[in-house]
Amino acid sequence: MSWHAQQYSIFEAQRTRPVRDLIAAIPTAAVHHAIDLGCGPGNSTEILAQRFPHARISGLDSAADMLHAARERLPQLSFQAGDIGQWQAAQPLEVILANASLQWLPDHDQLYPRLVAQLAAGGTLAVQTPDNLQEPAHRLLRKVAGNGPWAARFAGFSLPPRHDAAFYYRLLRPLCQQVDVWRTTYHHPLAGGIGAVVEWFKGSALGPYLSQLDEPQAEAFLAQYHAELASAYEVLPDGSVLLPFPRLFVIAQR
Repeated sequence: MSWHAQQYSIFEAQRTRPVRDLIAAIPTAAVHHAIDLGCGPGNSTEILAQRFPHARISGLDSAADMLHAARERLPQLSFQAGDIGQWQAAQPLEVILANASLQWLPDHDQLYPRLVAQLAAGGTLAVQTPDNLQEPAHRLLRKVAGNGPWAARFAGFSLPPRHDAAFYYRLLRPLCQQVDVWRTTYHHPLAGGIGAVVEWFKGSALGPYLSQLDEPQAEAFLAQYHAELASAYEVLPDGSVLLPFPRLFVIAQR
């Protein structure tokens, strides 16, 4: 499937807030080299560069549209196309950042230790992943996918499994001098009612589903999804919806 920078960036202020909190918690002070894995349109890379202005910072993403947006935004930095699952650092890094990207990859029991192994001594792996599969938006997305003329297309379809805080602590503590794991629920005010909730998820969770459908099917799918969301989220008097969004954070210092 393809990712679209313009759609993702509609809610950039809200999407960037968690990575600000994540980067602020990085304990490593002397940073010479850092990378943003799954850099998207460069919003997270920009925060990383602001925190470590003297470091050599690069970004990696598999989507051409995202890389184009990142290069336009931060022409002074280096961005490359690549698959996080296959990425290998040319040299040990002081910071590896992965903001809302690793949830799309399987086998975290192998992936996270492999990333830690590419850190310099004292370096930090900083990860934020959405932890919202049981939120109404995701539960109703699965319901819509499984009930409709497109249901056969999604037979056996599932996202990679996600894990709880204890899983990552147990996995990383033997490999690191310090592991900090926490969960925060952000309540994002979205102007535009239920339609804004649909637009939010078009930039993330809806992507793998819509990529399986032709245009008429996608329009029907979105209409059904909109109808289901209307029963789950309250439209406030000012026309906005307050979207609860839990996120899991991992800071692992080697």
